[in-house]
Amino acid sequence: MTLLEMTVVILVLITLISVLFFATRSWKRGSDRVICLINIQAVQKAVRSYSNLYGYAPGGTAPNLQNQIIGLGKFIEATPNCPAAGSYTYGPTYGPDTIPPIGELYMECSLSTTDDHIPTLTGDW
Repeated sequence: MTLLEMTVVILVLITLISVLFFATRSWKRGSDRVICLINIQAVQKAVRSYSNLYGYAPGGTAPNLQNQIIGLGKFIEATPNCPAAGSYTYGPTYGPDTIPPIGELYMECSLSTTDDHIPTLTGDW
């Protein structure tokens, strides 16, 4: 085996490793985004379930809504955390104690503008 052949083999291996490195970073970002969207969807469904169970109409006020849906023995057991180190805001548009209208989100991620941590279709949530 010549020095030239070994150099070519090493260059091919470095290229394959760098492609793998970038692919895993992209996969991690995608999986973080999906988990964040699942958290948003779970909270949205919990708000809808709570409002249906206790007779609150969309746009109505439910006192202490966040604590009514998140906690032990409630709709969501623990406070959701964004896996990409974003932070969640409850009721950013209508307020934390207001049931949002159908199609509007109750919880949003701080990464919704930078990493696309926002669902596109929420009409049936």
